[in-house]
Amino acid sequence: MVLGTVLTACGVTPQVPVSSIRPGSSENLVGYPAAPSVAPAPAARSAGTSFPASEIARSPGRFDTASPNGFVPVTEAPVSTFSADVDTASYAVVRRLLNEGHPIPYPVLRVEEMVNYFHYDYPRPESPAAPFRPTVAVYPSPWTEGARILHIGIRAYDVARKQRPALNLVFLVDVSGSMAPGDRLPLLKQALLMLVDDLRPDDHVAIVSYAANSGVVLEPTAGTDKETIRAAIQGLTAGGLTAGDGGIQAAYALAERNFDKAAVNRVVIGTDGDFNVGIVDPKSLETLIAGKRETGVYLSVLGVGLGNLNDVVMQRLAQAGNGNAAYIDGMQEAKKVLRDELSSTMVPVADNVKFQVEFNPALVGQYRLIGYETRALRREDFNDDRVDAGDVGAGHAVTALYEFLPPGAKGKGVDPLRYEASHKASHKARTTKDAANADEFGFLRLRYTLPGQSQSRLIERPIRKREALASVEAAPAEARFALAVASFAGKLRSAGGGETMSYAQIADLARGARGGDPDGTRAEFIRLVELAGSRAAR
Repeated sequence: MVLGTVLTACGVTPQVPVSSIRPGSSENLVGYPAAPSVAPAPAARSAGTSFPASEIARSPGRFDTASPNGFVPVTEAPVSTFSADVDTASYAVVRRLLNEGHPIPYPVLRVEEMVNYFHYDYPRPESPAAPFRPTVAVYPSPWTEGARILHIGIRAYDVARKQRPALNLVFLVDVSGSMAPGDRLPLLKQALLMLVDDLRPDDHVAIVSYAANSGVVLEPTAGTDKETIRAAIQGLTAGGLTAGDGGIQAAYALAERNFDKAAVNRVVIGTDGDFNVGIVDPKSLETLIAGKRETGVYLSVLGVGLGNLNDVVMQRLAQAGNGNAAYIDGMQEAKKVLRDELSSTMVPVADNVKFQVEFNPALVGQYRLIGYETRALRREDFNDDRVDAGDVGAGHAVTALYEFLPPGAKGKGVDPLRYEASHKASHKARTTKDAANADEFGFLRLRYTLPGQSQSRLIERPIRKREALASVEAAPAEARFALAVASFAGKLRSAGGGETMSYAQIADLARGARGGDPDGTRAEFIRLVELAGSRAAR
């Protein structure tokens, strides 16, 4: 596969319509109301300027404003379906805003990206032919009296560093003036230079730059010639206006010309703001990228800078390109994404990963999915291999949380049915038929496609009542830490779980589940919770 990295800057693009998020999925989105207390994104700046703290505080960029998922009656919708999400951009943006003393606008907080930022030590799959081993945990909810949390976790088959496939990299670098600040092009150059240090002899790198014009800076060069690659990266300078006509087409053409079916194909877009890569209409750009993924050339996104960050387009292009979106707020994050987690960032082990949970109405009255608002799928999409979904890289963990209430519990914003008795009667035959499954809260299905294949595969397991734990403290450490992160996101959002907990309680929950923490990310999270708590107390 060929990996192309697109590092872009700002131009002015129209807002992407909700319908362009994902083929066949917009009908299921909860809705996109205006975010509370968030001003419109600031206008584009002239070349070489940055955004002051006052504008960042008002709005760090453009973000989708999806409402949190509400409780759903099982009698009306027993099946919940969504796409996997391995993006981590939301957590890194939140971290930067907290560290710099800015408020956290509501749309920035995507719970699943906060949770999935961290490594979880779920059971390891033994073979790339069966790349997942789902694990579940059920325990009392700390958010809602009488409710339980369903924790679902998967860990992808990992590829040893020495065994990873070759990389063919095409960097498409925007060198327009808005990339001049130190947290944009200079930071990206440092990140790319770090990646070059880890190149192997069978890897190849090419570079295309654009501003007023597009051009090949470096033809495909073997990983053994690191000095030539470094010199090309170090020679990139920002200046001028962003035009970029033909930039993305040139990068894809170069990627396709040097395509290697035994290597990794990916396009990674790194951006400080609006996209202007030769195609003005975001929907047309999304369509182009979706078509290119069919050739085996994928795309992911790296975001930099604040103030004009267009997260809306970043997320949708990453989804269209079978990729992931990350935000680089410093060299530590660059190291995490491009060195420590190189395989999980770049090497796919499963495409179109979809989750589906069917809840048992005998034991579950209402449920809600925590996060994944922009990843919702229709029930019929689960078995339709033509419907695109998220891709998961080697060794990556994916976590999802549900909160559910037993039958008869008072609803959370859900009114009782006027014809509830007759509605229940219509399910009586099914309840009788499923008496043998009375010990099951629900049934988990996981569907995925191996890279290069078109026929999906299925993993299934019941979620049994006897597996339920009596307390949060009895839950595995990985489940407790994920709950702490989801609680933090919910508290910052003041919606969707966690808002009933104090920052101190969230920090204590995370501290008790910190574990070995070899990369220090869990300790950093605890510090961020304490920082948010200290500011809230002022």
